Amino acid sequence: MIRVLVLSLLVTFFTLPIAALADRESGYYYPAPKKIENFKGRTRILPYANSTIRIEFANSIVVESLKKSFPPQFAIFAKGINAERMIIISNMKGQLDTIYRVRALLATMTAVARKSPVLRKVRLENVLTFLDLAKMLGFKQITISDGDKFSHQVFLK
Repeated sequence: MIRVLVLSLLVTFFTLPIAALADRESGYYYPAPKKIENFKGRTRILPYANSTIRIEFANSIVVESLKKSFPPQFAIFAKGINAERMIIISNMKGQLDTIYRVRALLATMTAVARKSPVLRKVRLENVLTFLDLAKMLGFKQITISDGDKFSHQVFLK
């Protein structure tokens, strides 16, 4: 019985279109991305990077945002079988609705990432960006959206 179930799951998994596997969250958490870019990171994935670390990283950003005296401006979470896709969705109308606002958020998150123990440990906190840190942790894709009409997706190479 279990073998049949496992076999049917494997057949289903391997027969799904690649696009569906790559972005199952599109249409659920955010609209289909209008802008997709590839980011060639300047680092390697850390040997101890795993789904637990990626989930803890996303959760730590959420916990920090909840400590503030105002509601979180965005939600952030890790998705995928191995939590390798980061999703950032605005909680406020009119935010993260242009590529320029998305890039500003990434620049702000770079400032935060540079204080992280991971970047300080490798002594590259003044060189690397948030996207570099995400790649080091094993994220393969980051999607940022206003939660309405705009989405921007970055594939980390």
